[in-house]
Amino acid sequence: MNIDFKKGDGLVPVIIQNNATLQVLMLGYMNEEAFNKTIQEKRITFFSRTKNRLWTKGEVSGNFLELVNYDIDCDKDTLLFMVNPQGPTCHLGTISCFPKETAKGFTYELEQIISSKIDEDDKDSYTNSLFKRGINKVAQKVGEEAVELVIEAKDNNMELFKNEAADLLYHYLILLKAKNINLEEIESILKERNKD
Repeated sequence: MNIDFKKGDGLVPVIIQNNATLQVLMLGYMNEEAFNKTIQEKRITFFSRTKNRLWTKGEVSGNFLELVNYDIDCDKDTLLFMVNPQGPTCHLGTISCFPKETAKGFTYELEQIISSKIDEDDKDSYTNSLFKRGINKVAQKVGEEAVELVIEAKDNNMELFKNEAADLLYHYLILLKAKNINLEEIESILKERNKD
């Protein structure tokens, strides 16, 4: 990867994005040394312009940004890092340094939560107990939730309808986990179909 560090006097801007939700978390700067350290350690390290040194995000708070993957823009002078944040990103204690937080993209975070409850065999988890009952029970529950959603669709109570829609989506994600498929694979099929 040919990064143009010269254009910005040795620094390139770095956009940090949550790998699960796609929410932009922050903007920082890297020099070549910070970039190499980030790639080697799989944790985001910036060059702090105020401290005039390398600074690994989370070195004090423990809220590290674990590297998933990265890309470079067309001019080769800006980087995009996809990360799994280990806590709030902003020093103010918020998820993002940008104030607007939405539920958009939360389905991917929920998919990770469901997966971890199952993978860690959480004994107190409804999700895990349903999963352990087997594919037939999970599929049956998705069917029940789908029927309940159809019933609510015929009425005018939007709160009940939205809650049933949420129940269906939640159980659908458990079914995908039971089939060892992730949501991105389903999205890829929809994207492919949209080309026609």
